[in-house]
Amino acid sequence: MYYSSSFSSSGQSHIGSSRRGKHKIFIGMAPGVGKTYKMLEEAHQMKAEGIDVVIGFLETHGRKETAEKAVGLEVVKRKAIVYQNVTLEEFDTDAVLKRCPQLVLVDELAHTNVPGSVREKRYQDVEVILQAGIDVYSTVNIQHLESLNDLVARITGIIVRERIPDRLLDEADEVVVIDVTPETLEERLREGKIYRLEKIEQSLENFFQRRNLIALRELALREVADTVEDEGNSSNFKGQSCHIHERVLVCVSTYPNSIQLLRRGARIASYMNAPLYAVFVADSDRFLSKQESLHVETCEKLCKEFGGEFLRITSFNIPEEIAKIASELHITQIVIGESQKLGWKRFFKRSFTQRLMELIRHQNIDLHIIATEN
Repeated sequence: MYYSSSFSSSGQSHIGSSRRGKHKIFIGMAPGVGKTYKMLEEAHQMKAEGIDVVIGFLETHGRKETAEKAVGLEVVKRKAIVYQNVTLEEFDTDAVLKRCPQLVLVDELAHTNVPGSVREKRYQDVEVILQAGIDVYSTVNIQHLESLNDLVARITGIIVRERIPDRLLDEADEVVVIDVTPETLEERLREGKIYRLEKIEQSLENFFQRRNLIALRELALREVADTVEDEGNSSNFKGQSCHIHERVLVCVSTYPNSIQLLRRGARIASYMNAPLYAVFVADSDRFLSKQESLHVETCEKLCKEFGGEFLRITSFNIPEEIAKIASELHITQIVIGESQKLGWKRFFKRSFTQRLMELIRHQNIDLHIIATEN
């Protein structure tokens, strides 16, 4: 399944020009669906057409078929980095820039680089490559998408630590969903084609449970379907002014559940094809601790990764300030959290919710009160 046909088949690169490289992402519901294999298969096709292709970083996980498919493609040597007296290998961005191919393959887009690397995440390395005018093929699983983090944790019971901003899929020139049935994936796992034999039973009892695979598959297919719909809608407005009906505002605090609220708000905004805003209203009567300040900065960074706008306000009356901002920004959806923690009762207790509802009653705004685990 594809969306966007704008990826250049020529692969022509113009290093040093203003042209940005084209990015094609192969995405799947779980490890072992065949993302890397498909990426290598298409790379061979490009090479046969005369395109200069190199492997920037390939992770076979010991899979024989994947390793065999890489034969015949040039490999850029990895960078060795010493961390805690252990030598580890990472994607060498500078080496790729120096080699200057037309197309580079980069596996595991959500990977976190070894401490001490120039950039924290591999997707940031990829952005440098793209900016240089080099095309990139990359791979990622759906559970690594930032806004799905809480949902994936609820489905699988596993918190995914390595994540990528949703904007990477929005900005990609082409996204390919590598789709197999849960039954096929389970069969591959039992045959030892995904993990070593000693890990098979453990995987089947945990991440690779049938219900998990069904839910993750639905997420992967829906994510791309939403993007197809968004592109179709936007194409209808070429040459016209597009009036956006929905606007989402997430109210964050110094309480940890704000991260979950932001992700939920981002999903709502994505489904509605709406702009996202987040607001932090600081209480005029108190100063933030260092930890609280860092938390608010994290919220701001996450909001911007979702493509949203973050607002900081100081006020004695938090409900009135939120209602005022909602009116000024023509907000249609407000997301707040509900918590029983003592220190935040004055923000999220029932009277606060009632007061906010009274203030926005005549503004035609829907209020989402999100129950979180905390």
